[in-house]
Amino acid sequence: MVQQAWYLLGRSAVAGYAQSLLHMDISRPAPLPAGPKIIAANHPTTTDPFYVTLLTSEPVHILITEMCFHIPVVGQSLRLAGHVPVVDGSGRTALQRAVLLLRSGQTVVVFPEGALSPADGSVHRSHTGVARMALMAGVPVIPVGISMDWRRIWHVDTTVRDKTETARWYLRGPYAMTVGEPMCFAGDVEDRVYVRSVSERIMQHITLLARESARRLMVSPAPDSAVLYPVRVPNAGQELLAAGR
Repeated sequence: MVQQAWYLLGRSAVAGYAQSLLHMDISRPAPLPAGPKIIAANHPTTTDPFYVTLLTSEPVHILITEMCFHIPVVGQSLRLAGHVPVVDGSGRTALQRAVLLLRSGQTVVVFPEGALSPADGSVHRSHTGVARMALMAGVPVIPVGISMDWRRIWHVDTTVRDKTETARWYLRGPYAMTVGEPMCFAGDVEDRVYVRSVSERIMQHITLLARESARRLMVSPAPDSAVLYPVRVPNAGQELLAAGR
């Protein structure tokens, strides 16, 4: 009860902030399906986990790098809201926790790249955790593509426990999310080739949706005009999409 109340309080604060300072543009073909699911998105900014919560009114559990859980105030808030820390070199623990949440009927948010996307508008190769979670829990994956104005990102070096990373804070301006159709998979989670192909198919859909978000913002930019990098689509993507139809 405390966890849900804290999560809803935080989500309400994010919604109010977005309404005041962001030109939020969310496009989806239909409401998200009921029941447990995985929301999988690209990760251009450090603030993406906050804004992705606006896609659904239900509580979600976000897989977030463990470093964030050691930031004063922020870390405690993440724990109270029920999010899942991902420790470097121990991703299996986070995966198992996510699968348990999914099997209990919860929704999980994951950023398959495992790190912030490249600053040139491309994406990293997907980790296989998203595919493994979908296959182990038997739930659909909802791909989401994010794009925004790269000029408005604040690059802030953050040091936690002697480890320094550059955070990308996006605090105002146009921010678009495009939600794709649910993707359902079945198969052997121990088949590495198959698991890799599922991961690539999910990332390919995310990439195409991110490109759609960028295109939509360029057609209807914010009043002061946005600089949007086109998202690069790997050449092998069309074959992967064809195979998934």
